[in-house]
Amino acid sequence: MENKPYILVVEDDKPIRNFIIAAIDSQGYRYIETSKGNEAIALSMSNNPDMIILDLGLPDIDGIEVISKIRDWSSVPIIIVSARDNERQKVEALDKGADDYLTKPFGIGELLARIRVSLRHNVKNKYNNNDIIDNFKVKDLLIDFNKRRVTIENEEIHLTPIEYKIMSLLCKYSGKVLTHNFIIHEIWGTSLGSETQSLRVFMANLRRKIEKDPAQPEYIYTEVGVGYRLIDE
Repeated sequence: MENKPYILVVEDDKPIRNFIIAAIDSQGYRYIETSKGNEAIALSMSNNPDMIILDLGLPDIDGIEVISKIRDWSSVPIIIVSARDNERQKVEALDKGADDYLTKPFGIGELLARIRVSLRHNVKNKYNNNDIIDNFKVKDLLIDFNKRRVTIENEEIHLTPIEYKIMSLLCKYSGKVLTHNFIIHEIWGTSLGSETQSLRVFMANLRRKIEKDPAQPEYIYTEVGVGYRLIDE
């Protein structure tokens, strides 16, 4: 039990907090809970959790501020659970450093799946930060970074230099939602603007090359109005 991940749950709605705790307890995860943002910041410093599940609408300070303060010193995975479904607020939370965003109401299965992905990504970051990743594989997609070779079902596909850079970025953060602004900054070194349409075009081209049915993607998912996410399992 001692080796199980330790999760900080920050939610002021007690029934929802109990729902989340019941879900993570069913998997044997350890947890600590609070209903306030300032206490969440203190608990994250003193308890060093493996993950934080955070509501944005807290009674003392806004969840966005909690993210900003924790990101000053920690890269712990943060999953937002919020009734706010405004795209601007989702983008703000992700740009401030949240790793994922679940809109209430949500099911236990989806919550646990997002937790597994974030925990797995965090483990990879801890142990592979100084390593060069040779390849990335998910389902039938394989990327050999040494050879700059991308294959689907063992069939090589050709990517342009920009498409390859985008694909590599998605692989690096697989399972995590990357906002349009983050991708554009990493690929073109600019902020949202003239490159927004370019990103849409490149993503459409990528999908045509790697997806059996681009309208029903298996690998690259669109988070409407927010960004893109490459599957991690």
